[in-house]
Amino acid sequence: MDGYYAWMIVATAFVLMMTTPALALFYGGMTRSKSVLNMMMMSYTAMGVVGIVFVLWGWSMGWGGDGAGNSNGKLIASPFHMFALKNVSDGNYIYVLFQLTFAVITVALISGSIADRVKLSAWIIFSVGWVTFAYFPIAHNVWAGGWFYTHFPNLDYAGGTVVHINAGVAGLVLALIIGRRVGFMRDPMKPHNLTLTMIGAGLLWTGWYGFNVGSIVFTDASKKAWGGFSQQFQAETGATFMNTTLATMAAMLAWLLMERIVHGKATSLGAASGVVAGLVAITPSCGAVSITGAIVVGALAGAVCSVAVGLKFKFRLDDSLDVVGVHLVGGIIGALMIGLVGTNKSVQGIDGLFANGSSTMNGLFYGGDATLLAHQALGVLFTIVISGTVAAVFGLLIKYTIGWRVTEEEEIDGIDFAEHGETAYDLVAGSGGFGGSSVLSPAIAKEGAHA
Repeated sequence: MDGYYAWMIVATAFVLMMTTPALALFYGGMTRSKSVLNMMMMSYTAMGVVGIVFVLWGWSMGWGGDGAGNSNGKLIASPFHMFALKNVSDGNYIYVLFQLTFAVITVALISGSIADRVKLSAWIIFSVGWVTFAYFPIAHNVWAGGWFYTHFPNLDYAGGTVVHINAGVAGLVLALIIGRRVGFMRDPMKPHNLTLTMIGAGLLWTGWYGFNVGSIVFTDASKKAWGGFSQQFQAETGATFMNTTLATMAAMLAWLLMERIVHGKATSLGAASGVVAGLVAITPSCGAVSITGAIVVGALAGAVCSVAVGLKFKFRLDDSLDVVGVHLVGGIIGALMIGLVGTNKSVQGIDGLFANGSSTMNGLFYGGDATLLAHQALGVLFTIVISGTVAAVFGLLIKYTIGWRVTEEEEIDGIDFAEHGETAYDLVAGSGGFGGSSVLSPAIAKEGAHA
């Protein structure tokens, strides 16, 4: 088992990289220059806040036991049973950290829908509430044998529902509650640095192999079914690696083709967005589909998500960085396509992870009935209801207490300086910030301004 633990350390580091620097760069490049630091800070603070919360009560609420699958079949697990990793063995810390990184990036993804306009303090408070009452219960019910999976088993290999639909729904709700940016659909709000976005997309693609290929949970039953650890490890990692790669390639090309047809140009932003759309869609299905199925899933996601992103202007939805169009829509596509092109000849079908040990998983296109598709749809619906409800509750509580938004003047002048006292680009010598990270710097700067 030494090879497995070594790989999980690498996979965990890869997924951690997906939030910072990958998502921070991807989102940062897509924002305006006056808000890039704030956008990146939302990813960094999500990492710090959610990471601590996960260790204190998140693992207990999500898994409720010392390892995946050791659950109690309840809708919600106790936050106290394993508070601060009480009763968790040292040997299981790697898996705990792996799951921690998933919670972190899920929260960070939401920030893209509300870029340019919210207080960092409001974002941090929301992060704690939403991850506690939405992410942990959903993870418990989809991945850890909670009540929902016990009654309606559905497949989500690495986070189509738990991560992407979850984040996409929360992003949609917050965008509606907080409202549009000043000047939305009137002023140009183009990405300020597509080079950063392209680099971020490339790092996301690399990190996603930890995300998908690392999502292997070995049990005694699965080892026995595969005839030994080595065979299972090689087959499952190889298949998920290949499917993730091919789906991403297909999605990028499909997005670019749609851009070419509709707008006459194939853009770098389209390539980066297509990459992410493909990665999102293959996340739940990478262990459930064949090579052909992976290409189909990716191509469909690239085409549909490219159209979905454009619809936000029709509906006047200020989803700043396309969280809804890419993560919600892409996640739904990936989850539902399992019910169409999932096959019991895939590694997840052989491993018997559907229907409480049954290995009869087949989608409609492979001769199966509608059971798998129905269970996948119920999984999507369950996630939408829980995530949307929790996001609405905390979103409204914050709106009518401390408030979400910076002032209109601060938003127009630039949220970076208003919230952090810094600017990303020192275009005029000495204007980039306070010249140091000391907590005394703001006071000194203010005093100097009146000198």
